[in-house]
Amino acid sequence: MLDSIWQIPPYLADMSQPSALTAAAAGLAAALLMGLVVFQVALAAGAPWGRAAYGGAAARVPGRLRASSAVAAVVWAGVLLVVLRRAGYAVWAPLPDSWLPTATVLVVVLLVVACVLNAITPSRLERAIWLPVSVLLLAACGTVALTA
Repeated sequence: MLDSIWQIPPYLADMSQPSALTAAAAGLAAALLMGLVVFQVALAAGAPWGRAAYGGAAARVPGRLRASSAVAAVVWAGVLLVVLRRAGYAVWAPLPDSWLPTATVLVVVLLVVACVLNAITPSRLERAIWLPVSVLLLAACGTVALTA
């Protein structure tokens, strides 16, 4: 009876160990994405961090942007799970495994756009924080996309 409890579920049985490079890139991406999710949740909850987001127009983002941050937190959490699953980690992902290569490439495209937007934002604080983060995320997720 206990043997069946400790068996690997069939949907995880085909997961292979990621290479060291893929594992490192996925770990970096996971840490940065978790930070991004926490930041977005804090903005949605009303934290006074608006100067580092949405162009830095206000210390506290208005209601519609708070709602946008709540949605963004969910999306980025999904991206985190997709990247980890694509890297070979046995986590649940919101997409079927067959879609993960394409989804990871789309994440990389999204991060290229994020890099451009963070580079041209009028907020110096937003640029100082999120441009390096988006560049590192682009490198990490690009590495996962190419090596997994």
